[in-house]
Amino acid sequence: MKLVTYRKDGVEQLAVFANCRLYDTDSIRADYPKTMNALLLSWDRYIDDLKADSKRLPSESVEGGIAGDSVEIMAPVPFPTSCRDGYAFRQHVAAARRNRKVDMIAEFDQYPIFYFTNHNAIQGPGDILVMPDHFKKLDFELEAAVVVCKKGRNIKADEADDYIGGYMIMNDMSARTLQMEEMLLNLGPAKGKDFSTVIGPMLVTPDELEHLKVPAKPNHTGNNYNLTMICKVNGKEVSRGNMGDMDWTFAEIIERCADGADILPGDVIGSGTVGTGCFLELNGTGKLNDSSYAEQWLQAGDVVEMEIDGLGKLINKIVAEDTTWSILNLKKK
Repeated sequence: MKLVTYRKDGVEQLAVFANCRLYDTDSIRADYPKTMNALLLSWDRYIDDLKADSKRLPSESVEGGIAGDSVEIMAPVPFPTSCRDGYAFRQHVAAARRNRKVDMIAEFDQYPIFYFTNHNAIQGPGDILVMPDHFKKLDFELEAAVVVCKKGRNIKADEADDYIGGYMIMNDMSARTLQMEEMLLNLGPAKGKDFSTVIGPMLVTPDELEHLKVPAKPNHTGNNYNLTMICKVNGKEVSRGNMGDMDWTFAEIIERCADGADILPGDVIGSGTVGTGCFLELNGTGKLNDSSYAEQWLQAGDVVEMEIDGLGKLINKIVAEDTTWSILNLKKK
């Protein structure tokens, strides 16, 4: 099942995407939750019936639906309870370290890690508003993400997939100059990351991807999927990878997230960047091979288009905020 949140009469509305149309959940059955958060909080009560009903759309009692391109599509989970981002693709980590001429970090293969990002900066398709400082090496990051559909604590990896409500595309936007400056203090990305994290355009339940399942990497546990991942900027392909290349599975990342802590319905967890999935890596590889390589970063007016097999297409436009304010200029001398 594919679930979409869109803006209806100024508020969020949950809909099933079927036959290229959107069908409001409460038009399918009056007692179905009207928002994603409400559905996640009552997942076990409704999900099986909603999946069954979605397969019969349109029906005699539910006609028509609306075209997805006629409404404002929001993030599938507009108000996450939290947002974490992992570091699951060894190819990306190894390339980024090679480009900086440092050894691959051994700890990557020992345990999965994640950081918390700003769940209040989650957005869906559309304009990404960017401050002047963000344009100093503005970057995309091509990722997948999951949403948690039930509360859990101390969950083991071999049962963690049961806590995944669905999968989405994620673009973990990054202002690299801000990020690199603040990480000199060894306190994780903050202002370099907190202005926009994009998810969407839909939430796809795991049963939709069952036929694309592939084994996890050796000595790893959890579901894995053969899903091609592509990013285009202004119509030109700049990145291509595959979700099946995740070294750490979402199940293993969830195991670490839930160790001694509650995970909650509505928590969003990203995979981390796929190999070749950002300009930071691509520029570094280019300059390593050719000292005259011209770096590329996102600019105002650029259109970023991400697509993952089975998860749809996420499209955003970079828009400059109308201001000259700079926090980089506030640094003490």
